[in-house]
Amino acid sequence: MQSGSTPAALLNVLLVDDHTILREGLKKIIGHSNEFIVTAEADSGLIAIQRIRDTEFDVVLLDISLPDKDGIEVVQQVKKEFPYLPVLMLSLHPESHYAIRALRAGAAGYLNKKCTSDELLEAMRTAVTGLKYITSSVAQELAQSLAKNKFDDLHAALSNREYQTLIMIGAGQTVTEIAERLSLSVKTISMYRSRLLLKMSLRNNAELTHYALRHQLVPDLP
Repeated sequence: MQSGSTPAALLNVLLVDDHTILREGLKKIIGHSNEFIVTAEADSGLIAIQRIRDTEFDVVLLDISLPDKDGIEVVQQVKKEFPYLPVLMLSLHPESHYAIRALRAGAAGYLNKKCTSDELLEAMRTAVTGLKYITSSVAQELAQSLAKNKFDDLHAALSNREYQTLIMIGAGQTVTEIAERLSLSVKTISMYRSRLLLKMSLRNNAELTHYALRHQLVPDLP
């Protein structure tokens, strides 16, 4: 940098994840970039939305699994109120689970949490220019979705909550466990289960689990 020149202003980042240790790691990565700075954090969807209403940000990094709201629901709400604010989704789920849904909801990109620091920063640089950041894995999912008939996969017609319920049932969780994880009532989760059974013409949890496993919708267990 030449003598007397003014350093460029850092771009403000909202970091949304319910795991403190992960937020700390991401803050260190972002802080070393000399381009971005984490100016606020949130550990739930509702808090994230309130932060965005109260403060101006240049980009949001948003976990897809939050204790109160599904990350895709948060993206939809944010894009409704702030259509030009880029939101990058971060998830442990493979791209095949949520990437297409996230992009359709308005996300600027979908990153697996196994991505490298360079990939994360490149995604953020791309997002703040107004472009979509598409990894090779996501590009493959997009290509496959275009090649398929819209109704080839029964789960394509599910709402985001119904789809989330399907995945969690497929992973062996009970209705009560799902309700606790999503901070919803057992009655509400039972309603989602009934709807997805009807939409998919399936009869019980065993058939739901078989379907989820056959379509590789169940995340790898640690």
